[in-house]
Amino acid sequence: MIFSSFPLSPSLYLDPGSGSIVLQMIIAAILGAGVLVRSQWARIKRWFGGKPADEDDAEDGEDDGGR
Repeated sequence: MIFSSFPLSPSLYLDPGSGSIVLQMIIAAILGAGVLVRSQWARIKRWFGGKPADEDDAEDGEDDGGR
């Protein structure tokens, strides 16, 4: 009802197949950015003044030894 009240020009038409491809590309870009941030998290923390990577590795080693 809402969409039928707005006059749309034919150049604005997006078929469902193309729309799903665009939606998949957007979701893939978001997930890819998440994986990139996750894989580079130590560098990001170091860049913003977090703990150096050596101290993080030492703390992780202590946690693994206690299990």
